[in-house]
Amino acid sequence: QVQVVESGGDSVQAGGSLRLSCQVSGYTTGQYFVGWFRQAPGKEREGVAVMSVNGDRIYYADSVKGRFTIAGDNPGNTVSVYLQMTSLKYENTGMYYCAAARTYFYVPMRALGDRNYNYWGQGTQVTVSS
Repeated sequence: QVQVVESGGDSVQAGGSLRLSCQVSGYTTGQYFVGWFRQAPGKEREGVAVMSVNGDRIYYADSVKGRFTIAGDNPGNTVSVYLQMTSLKYENTGMYYCAAARTYFYVPMRALGDRNYNYWGQGTQVTVSS
């Protein structure tokens, strides 16, 4: 059984930094992509940064390019995924979810689409105050 657990959410001032962590356990060779999604209050969930488990493809939402960095490692049947967020803005506020997909994505739009992911964590809250 695949389990996804996030951590690292916090309240920070605008311009600050934060690092989110995610552990995907019970991983099988069928899990090809992992990544981070955000849901702001009253808005739909959107892709922030995703990557292939082997690290050969990484996609970012335009709004976070140059400020956020996704990284991961894959020891055994556990995948660790990190999201380093810098120069945080008020609009980065939201619940951040980690997810894993049984699909390999060649197109960024598909990779950043939350409907294409099979396993989800409970989320970790990030609040940026201006």
